[in-house]
Amino acid sequence: MAGLRVGEGILRRKPIETIEEAESAEAVGPALNRSLGLWQLTAIGVGGIIGAGIFSLAGTIANGVAGPAVLVSFLIAGVASAAAAFSYAEFAGLIPRAGSAYTYGYAVLGEIGGWFIGWDLLLEYTAIVAVVAIGISGYINFLLGETHAHLPVWMLGAPGTGHGHRMDLFAAVLCLLIAYLLTLGIKSAARFETIVVGLKVLVVLLVIGVGFFHIKTAHYTPFFPFGLSGAFTGAATVFFAVFGYDAMSTAAEESKDAQRHMPRAILYSLGISMVLYVLACLVLTGMQDYRSIDKASGFSTAFKSVGLSGIADVIAVGAIIGILTVMFTFMLGVTRVWFAMSRDGLLPRWFAKTHPTRHVPTRVTWIVGAGSALIAGFVPIGQAAELTNIGILLAFAVVCTAVIVLRYKQPELPRSFRCPWVPVVPGIGVAASIWLITYLAWETWVRFAVWFVIGLAVYFTYSYKHSELATADARGVPQA
Repeated sequence: MAGLRVGEGILRRKPIETIEEAESAEAVGPALNRSLGLWQLTAIGVGGIIGAGIFSLAGTIANGVAGPAVLVSFLIAGVASAAAAFSYAEFAGLIPRAGSAYTYGYAVLGEIGGWFIGWDLLLEYTAIVAVVAIGISGYINFLLGETHAHLPVWMLGAPGTGHGHRMDLFAAVLCLLIAYLLTLGIKSAARFETIVVGLKVLVVLLVIGVGFFHIKTAHYTPFFPFGLSGAFTGAATVFFAVFGYDAMSTAAEESKDAQRHMPRAILYSLGISMVLYVLACLVLTGMQDYRSIDKASGFSTAFKSVGLSGIADVIAVGAIIGILTVMFTFMLGVTRVWFAMSRDGLLPRWFAKTHPTRHVPTRVTWIVGAGSALIAGFVPIGQAAELTNIGILLAFAVVCTAVIVLRYKQPELPRSFRCPWVPVVPGIGVAASIWLITYLAWETWVRFAVWFVIGLAVYFTYSYKHSELATADARGVPQA
């Protein structure tokens, strides 16, 4: 009987019909401010998608994994991401609450499903912030080299990335700066994000417009120097660069009209970003032979190689400013997931405490800032990038599956956006996500397994007994 009760307990779920009601936010502080409009949300989404993918990972994947077929890597990742984006858009309109995939999973698949999605996202989003910070650091080092500045070698990279490197100090400090920005309040932070995203898009358009005239078609041959498998491996690695809308959707509770604006912002941000990704990859691999592309500052070195040092410096500055927006989006995402899980009682409610005047979860923001700073300072970018993908891919598969399940179980629910061609489109999202997972390195699986086991221990020793649904069961309140 005890086993039966446990089995029922881990499958308890939050009724969608009541999920819009107040979720005891008053017990931990003021509610989150609803101040984000459609274009601010879209800017946050674009800010999360465009950044490290263009300015850092495109060069890394082109040089040693896919060659000119890095374009195909982004297209494969984009198709998988688009299928998931439609599913996220349906849920964002149906359940406009903080937490994104965690909240969706909790409502449809039960507490244990929601817990593991949320637990995964805590690690994945934090690691993404670190990866992006490392990417910015590469461009800072490029600019320092242009000015012939000489800084201590120990502070220029994580251990194992170069002789004498002990810490990537720039990357670690940037993580803390973004945490500080997010503690100022969502309205001020979003205003900064919108302005900087605009500047970033202008830099990408400059790269595409000027670089187009320096393309040599001979650089596209061979197009698949590492075979098709290289393009697929590249897709699995760059996947995190094409799903910033997922982190953006965690801010649904801070949107003025989440049911209408959130689905549109998800699709707009992915569409804009994929067009820019494809054009930028064509320019990068057309300007330089893939074997000569610099892994840390690909576009700047490409423009410098054709005698455009001035533009190379502009690109480096633009990359530094622009990649900051990716850090902003994903740090916003992880703090809102953590906030939602804590408010639901799955983690200590102390973490869900919001600032009395700024109405943001400052406690978890500083913790995430410190954690991402440690990863950025001491883990090489390749290992950190691999750490980001497996949990996100699994979350995508779960969300796509949940759309299919909910469409058949509760077709009558009011949906402001409906994923087209169910179950085909979400089915593609599930298949693509699982397929890309198989191309990840075995070390990634080991790290994920360790995090999974830790999550099991935390859930059954704390979360199972302290969740709001558990306390409701104890009081005899019926749940779904």
